[in-house]
Amino acid sequence: MRILAFETSAKAASAALLTDGNLTGEFFQNSGETHSRTVMKLAEDLLQSCALSPADVDFAAWANGPGSFTGVRIGAAAAKGFCWGNSIPGLPVSTLEAMAWNVVDLDGVICCCMDARRSQVYNALFRAERGQINRLCEDRAVSLEALEAELQRFDEPIRLVGDGALLTWNTLCDRLEHLILISEHLRQQRAAGVALAGWQAVLQGKAKSAALSVPNYLRLSQAERERLEKERIKGE
Repeated sequence: MRILAFETSAKAASAALLTDGNLTGEFFQNSGETHSRTVMKLAEDLLQSCALSPADVDFAAWANGPGSFTGVRIGAAAAKGFCWGNSIPGLPVSTLEAMAWNVVDLDGVICCCMDARRSQVYNALFRAERGQINRLCEDRAVSLEALEAELQRFDEPIRLVGDGALLTWNTLCDRLEHLILISEHLRQQRAAGVALAGWQAVLQGKAKSAALSVPNYLRLSQAERERLEKERIKGE
């Protein structure tokens, strides 16, 4: 059983291939090029290098948010198009959960963070134990102040991953003694983590029609917020 995974939720883009729960290959690019130009080429080259065709893939997985509004849309569109073109089910997974799978073998609390601007991070907490991930809270947008108060209750290693990990570390490291900043190559969002999260979804029977999936942005885009504010002012 093969899963082709797409990750475009942040600055880097990547594609990964998982076969029966084992990573077959991953192509990763953090060059600054737009994801719409890179991610499908990465996926195509990955399959070719593995001597496979799209017809050999059973599922497509993708980071379904939170993350960059444009980035999440590009990844979802690429994966949904692949699903539609090959008549296969989709595996939309939490971007934050996918990050946790990057460090699944390091037991302890995993604090997944993405920079959400406005003094907030997109965040979820997980516990890694014996090669498995257990979710401790739902995906959310939270202030660093509120996150600090919650992390104070843990008396065990707390590992930071995600493109907001460095921001969180710089803000909280002096006040949280158990905080650990994971190495840069492991804390970035990667398609391998998306594929592993997708594999768990397959095992749990959560594959679905890609057409039914809606990105999870956690909050409105700036354009939507401005539109609602204009309507509010107009109505006063």
